[in-house]
Amino acid sequence: MSHPVTSPTQIAGSGPSTQTDDTAVLIVAAGRGSRAGGGLPKQWRPLAGKRVIDWTLAAFRDAGLHHIVLVLSPDDTAAWSEFAEQDGITLASGGATRAGSVASGLAALDRHRFAKVLIHDAARPCVSSRIIHDVIAALDHSAAAAPALAVTDALWRGSDGHVTGTQDRSGLFGAQTPQGFRLSAIKAAHDKLATSGGDAADDVEVARLAGLDVTIIPGDPDNMKITRPEDFDRAAGILRTTSREDIKGNMGGNMDVRLGNGYDVHRFGPGDQVILCGVPVAHDRGLQGHSDADVGLHAITDALYGALAEGDIGRHFPPSDPQWKGAASDIFLRHAAELTRSKGYQISNVDCTLVCEFPKITPHAPAMRAAVAEILSVDVSRVSIKATTSERLGFTGRGEGIAAIATACVVKS
Repeated sequence: MSHPVTSPTQIAGSGPSTQTDDTAVLIVAAGRGSRAGGGLPKQWRPLAGKRVIDWTLAAFRDAGLHHIVLVLSPDDTAAWSEFAEQDGITLASGGATRAGSVASGLAALDRHRFAKVLIHDAARPCVSSRIIHDVIAALDHSAAAAPALAVTDALWRGSDGHVTGTQDRSGLFGAQTPQGFRLSAIKAAHDKLATSGGDAADDVEVARLAGLDVTIIPGDPDNMKITRPEDFDRAAGILRTTSREDIKGNMGGNMDVRLGNGYDVHRFGPGDQVILCGVPVAHDRGLQGHSDADVGLHAITDALYGALAEGDIGRHFPPSDPQWKGAASDIFLRHAAELTRSKGYQISNVDCTLVCEFPKITPHAPAMRAAVAEILSVDVSRVSIKATTSERLGFTGRGEGIAAIATACVVKS
């Protein structure tokens, strides 16, 4: 199943941010990984309470990328059945070579309208959100970009267990993934390679064989590739230390974690539905406000602005400005999310409580969680929507309106 493709939304007055709506992810998971031992291919082996592939997928989803092409071996029948049921994942069959597997994954994107693609090894589960967004940003001015680490150790040549010479390390880099490309450019490069009958070690080599210039961005020593049995312990240590799949920001050696809260109220008036957390709910009255009066999204938006010390909705979208009259409140929340990322933070989670006697919220809570997750470009597991009454006390208890309280946590990425 595939995730709907939408065009990036530009909000008036928003700061710079890395857009992800035009970017797909291609994860190569068709290899057998025999050097890693353990009987199973390494992408399916357990790692710190999950499988390797689960950590890898979570890293990209938490970075706001929700269209993923997963290239699987035809032999992994259980994986085909499992991932065929997951929204946002398109499956492709692996080839005889790595280049063949990538070409198969790129072909699966033919029916979609993406401008960029990130190609990543499933066996790199510790990739950070910083690297993912740096690669995407580099593609705004380059046809190809990839993370790498400058080689700092002395290099030897050897044979039969003996040193036979040395190698100058000047200008040498250790390649990492995700390697990012303009989609049309890398497809053409792979088509050219297939026509020639050649192969390549990675997609940067494919790109360079086609004459593409590749921008190097700083890599991360923790963005390791699991290759040998001992690598599992190192990867598990990295994942446990960061406390999260992909966020490794720090301030003075500690995680830079910020919390914000939001509170909003709207009164009832004429109408036959209310919009709550992005979902229309039938009711015998509507909510009154300058915009669509979505009290839930307003509270979550203010919680994000609060975490960033950026004021409230009124500061960014003044009610005196007629262009916001009747506006859909997802505009405000998308702006807050983009501002969060432009300042180097990732959204860890949001929690919203709706306070009302009616309408009943619980039947609509799953749809509300999904709507908020889509607006924020986070996994739905990071969104909580719940409701309570005020025991018929106060204006909510008298049925005069609805209140919402929200908390948001953001972490430096």
